[in-house]
Amino acid sequence: MQAIGLFELQGYVPALAATDIMLKTANVKFLTWEKKLGGWLVTIVIQGEVSAVTAAIEAAKAGTIRKYAAAAVIPNPHPEVMKQIEISASKYHFTFDD
Repeated sequence: MQAIGLFELQGYVPALAATDIMLKTANVKFLTWEKKLGGWLVTIVIQGEVSAVTAAIEAAKAGTIRKYAAAAVIPNPHPEVMKQIEISASKYHFTFDD
């Protein structure tokens, strides 16, 4: 079963480091990120099997340079949720396959 993972923390550099941790930890795919408040708050979105997404999120929680603000794993996300992620990805010119 596919899942998405969301990981939110302060700052662009910590967000890149967290993304690197997640991608190296498990077989997950980076989908997009949302930068708010001029990049002060960044939400990273990944996708993969539930167990892989969970492992990646847990690794990011343990290994980030800054305390994270929020994290979530959503198994089998609703199509409307995926539509919002696609809108976000298109703002940053990211593309991903189903």
